[in-house]
Amino acid sequence: MHETHPQRDGGATRRSVMAAALTTGVLATLGPTASAAASSGSTRSNTAAPTASWFAQPAKSARPRFRWWWPDGLVDPVEIAREVDQMADAGFGGAEIAAVHHSITDTSVLDTARHGWGSPAWRAGVTAALRQAARRGLTIDLTLGPSWPVAVPGVTPDDAAAVKELAYGKATLTAGAAYDGPVPASVYAAASGVTQQKLVAVQAARVNTAYSSGKATGLDAESVTDLTGQVSGGHLSWTPPDSATWVILSYWQRGSGQQPEAGPHSSPAAYVVDHFSAAGTAAVTRYWDSTILDSTLRQLLRSAGGTFFEDSVELETKGLQWTPGLPAAFREHTGRDLLPYLPAVVLDNGNQIFAFEARLTQEIRHDFWETVSGLFNKHHLGALTSWAHGHGMKMRSQPYGLQTDAIASAAVLDVPEGESLGFKNLDDYRCLAGGRDMAGHRILSCEAGAYAGGAYNTTWDKFLRTMGGAYAAGVNQTVIHGFSYATAPGVSWPGFAAFSPYSGAPGYGESWGPRQPTWRHVPDITTYLGRVHEVLQSGTARADIAVFRQTGYTATGIGASWLTSTGVPLGWTHQFLSGPLLDLPSAKVSGGRLAPDGPAYKALFLEGDFFYGSTPTLAVTDARRLLKFARAGLPTVLLGAFDQALTPGLPDDGEQAELRSLTAQLLSLSNVRQITDKTLVGAAFAELGVTSDAVYSVSSTLLNAHRVTDDADFYYLCNGKHAETVKPAVALIDHDVTLRATRRKGSGAVPYLLDPWSGQVTRLAQYTQDGDAFTFRVTLQPGETPVVALGAPGLFGDRAGSRPHAVATDADTALFADGSLAVRAFTTGIRTTTLSTGRKVTTAIPEVPAAVPLDRWTLSVDDWRPGTTATTTTIATHSLVLDALLPWSQIPELADVGGIGRYRTTVTLPNTWTSDMGALLRLGSVSDTCRVTVNGTQLGPVDRLNPVVDLGGHLRHGANLIEVEVATPLFNRLRISNPTVFGTSARQAYGLIGPVRLTPYVQQKVT
Repeated sequence: MHETHPQRDGGATRRSVMAAALTTGVLATLGPTASAAASSGSTRSNTAAPTASWFAQPAKSARPRFRWWWPDGLVDPVEIAREVDQMADAGFGGAEIAAVHHSITDTSVLDTARHGWGSPAWRAGVTAALRQAARRGLTIDLTLGPSWPVAVPGVTPDDAAAVKELAYGKATLTAGAAYDGPVPASVYAAASGVTQQKLVAVQAARVNTAYSSGKATGLDAESVTDLTGQVSGGHLSWTPPDSATWVILSYWQRGSGQQPEAGPHSSPAAYVVDHFSAAGTAAVTRYWDSTILDSTLRQLLRSAGGTFFEDSVELETKGLQWTPGLPAAFREHTGRDLLPYLPAVVLDNGNQIFAFEARLTQEIRHDFWETVSGLFNKHHLGALTSWAHGHGMKMRSQPYGLQTDAIASAAVLDVPEGESLGFKNLDDYRCLAGGRDMAGHRILSCEAGAYAGGAYNTTWDKFLRTMGGAYAAGVNQTVIHGFSYATAPGVSWPGFAAFSPYSGAPGYGESWGPRQPTWRHVPDITTYLGRVHEVLQSGTARADIAVFRQTGYTATGIGASWLTSTGVPLGWTHQFLSGPLLDLPSAKVSGGRLAPDGPAYKALFLEGDFFYGSTPTLAVTDARRLLKFARAGLPTVLLGAFDQALTPGLPDDGEQAELRSLTAQLLSLSNVRQITDKTLVGAAFAELGVTSDAVYSVSSTLLNAHRVTDDADFYYLCNGKHAETVKPAVALIDHDVTLRATRRKGSGAVPYLLDPWSGQVTRLAQYTQDGDAFTFRVTLQPGETPVVALGAPGLFGDRAGSRPHAVATDADTALFADGSLAVRAFTTGIRTTTLSTGRKVTTAIPEVPAAVPLDRWTLSVDDWRPGTTATTTTIATHSLVLDALLPWSQIPELADVGGIGRYRTTVTLPNTWTSDMGALLRLGSVSDTCRVTVNGTQLGPVDRLNPVVDLGGHLRHGANLIEVEVATPLFNRLRISNPTVFGTSARQAYGLIGPVRLTPYVQQKVT
């Protein structure tokens, strides 16, 4: 059938709609800032060299944020201001106001008429939040509607602005039987509130079981016959031309009647808007401009506003997602009529129900969803972004959930966002990072820490392990899931929790805040995260390889051959690009690099389309771009039969031949390799002289992210894993790593170690150097995350300057202390250190006291219990003497306790103890957060992922008092206080579990 359709008018490119959405369409509407960023490919510009305080004291804008759940507008402005203060005091940088109350099953108690989303009461709460945030230097984000997807009051299911579906009806004719009756009704009744529907078309098609696949009935594409003109008064009479089996198909356009999750939230009720039309977006912006944003709020947004936010696009329908403008958009995009192809795209509960010949079906579905993607990016994300800018705000969104190009969407948005719950692995983040960096934006956000059944049992170490890998994949902003407003009608202690109970059980995510014992230690967490964000928001991101995707979905868990499984464990980094990104101004090649002012990819990798049977497809427009890049010097590797490449969508006359000509030219170039075995990808890069910026001596679970400023290369390292479900668990790593300095400014570099927990920056004392490559040993526990910077001597104000360093030592550690090279050892003897000058120096280590196991402790516990109201807590105390450390769940007095425990012990050190001696306090297992005090001095934050504390300078000969304060979740107490919801789960192991060991050392200068 597709052979007979005319070529599109004027030879318009296949992705004309999408390209327009990213360049002349959307970027032009975003104003000069966004256009300039996209043009230059640059992200954050560092005009001044980083300092130690820059890292130690991260800006509020870099601090983690909260998803702040409100029971719609049933909030007190005084309490709202108090909660802003609570977040600010704990070191957070802002919050996103979201109307979410899945835990409240009787929504009538919220009184939507008086306290609904968008009501005067809700607006008073928003005003209070913005006003107090402005006072405290925080920013407030606003979701575009209550819950999700985006909806606003006043839109009814039948409105032009309401979300649409295309429903289908069917009648089967066998043995040449005629049809005489009403047009087949939809197989599903319309949703409640939907009173209107429009007949789009009626068709007949001959069944061909040879094309059937799974539950999809095969049809002959050439047989599709339009019967719409034969319908009269809702009645159809038609006789098939032969005795084969035929189907009569009807298509009904109507509202899907979808409301935002867990509503109603407003009065009148809000209905989800059409995400593919200008009318749907206009309904949202019109409601905000006319009903919500009074002069006070407009002014406050410019003082303390951050972003408008949209959650993942969860459009729910039993039919096909639709908009009235789709047929016209499809013709503009492809030059063809959509209606003859509808049988291949119509859906039934998300399932394909009819199919043409397999390849033709694949082409049609590709073109359809590519058209939808263009409409979504242009009319929804692009228009909302432009509108947000008009209010001094930015637009943040999770641009996935549909079969649309999320990579391209990430380029449209100011702040694309992923999520730790819905993303299958790190490649899902790398998709969004590609769009962000090619468009020249700075932030990739993450909805972080939502765990099924995680209410009141989520630990911060679990959260940090989850996020460690996400940061390596491009995330550099954290929106924590979440902070619940204090109370709501009918809730129980410790207060309102948006998602708990959820269907009678512990719900999603956590309700952080002062209700949690661990809140006492949260400033340690927020400062740690702020330092990580500060580094990862600086300069520009670098990635070794651009992986070109024919279909730009994300939240799929699908990675790249060799790179994901083999390359990443060796140090390689990659991001994903889709076709529309190749039209951005940054998509140029210079010096053998793609986007040289941005990610500066060293090579491009292309393989078959995973989403369409791994077929080696390439659009002609994309082939032209790739050929241009390769001719400009970009190394390119193609995996698969790209000498026989096919267009991803329906080809025009001559288009397939043109594609083959372009790929033949591409494959003839000396800097292009075609391979047929995915295990040879790495070898192909090697043949082309492409190497990674980071190189590991062994295959490892070490992950890295590389960012470059004018003054330094920053490498974020994390001992993590590609996905949380990967087995076996991550273990200790201990191997060499080589990092390359690539910064342009100046010459000469030394490596610095940046500790995100302490905020200290110290020059690395032991490494070897080969030109701009630095090799050193990396030893990390699971989840542990240091940062290494390569910059000029003295960059962070350190006193070591360009002094010689160690290239080898048989001491346990070499380090710079007070500007001088020193070695540290845990046993006595002579230690030999080879300096970078070639000189060998010996150091005598005197007798080191033996390690001391710390088993006996006194323990005082503040036991948090329900108070007289849902938001008050009473505290009972327990005092115990422990001869051995055990989890609280195994101590009868503490089995059902959640709260704060203070462990105290005394260790006596010999009279031979000197100022050259110190000790490491190894805490072993501890849950959840903790702090250490030695002889009355509270030490800095404890690394939750490797709880080892250096007590150097705090110990003395004789008796030393060591105190460990541990804060736990509330889950064990809630098992008793609220057994209906929490009682069926097992107790959690809380407290200082150990084993705890004090390991002395001697540290001496290398002279």
